[in-house]
Amino acid sequence: MSADARPHNVAVAITGASGAIYGARTLAALLEQGCEVDAILSDYGRRLLRDELGERASADRLGEYLAERYGENVRAGRLVLHANRDLGAKLASGSQRCEGMVIVPCSMKTLAGVAHGLSRSLVERAADVMLKERRRLVIVPRETPLSLPQLRNMVLAAEAGAVILPAMPAFYHLPRTIDDLADFLAGKILSMLGFEHQLYPRWKDGA
Repeated sequence: MSADARPHNVAVAITGASGAIYGARTLAALLEQGCEVDAILSDYGRRLLRDELGERASADRLGEYLAERYGENVRAGRLVLHANRDLGAKLASGSQRCEGMVIVPCSMKTLAGVAHGLSRSLVERAADVMLKERRRLVIVPRETPLSLPQLRNMVLAAEAGAVILPAMPAFYHLPRTIDDLADFLAGKILSMLGFEHQLYPRWKDGA
């Protein structure tokens, strides 16, 4: 995919499944690409950021936290926060210009809502808009083990057009830190959205 085909406006939803670092790294990576990022945090997503990343990662200073942790390059983009209860936000409309969406991490409750088109919250409605408008939707479930209903919901979402990208970092690049693992997953997400990046080394031919 050419650079011209990559999205410039992306929505990122963080919900209440463990894995806040994946959401934070994805936000930072998209901002580093110069994207306008519309972020939606569920109630448990907000709690997750604080519980797993500390009080400095609270929603009201998320932009500052990302700059402190990942560097000033995140200021190349623009971060806009939306309330999950605001079903009147622009992301709830198919006429908005958001070109892609990632739910990272995605709770099983959110997955079920997306798979069945419930649109009970802005996260679910924005995901439904991506599917109905045939835009890119990447769902990053973080759960183990998986029940049969959860597996079936992943199939339903995939059949509707979503990419199911489980939070399963690889180890061929010999990660040394948790940040290395988060970089890998964020890189896979960016690849699915059409971005070139250097978040992890590519597998070498003949390796």
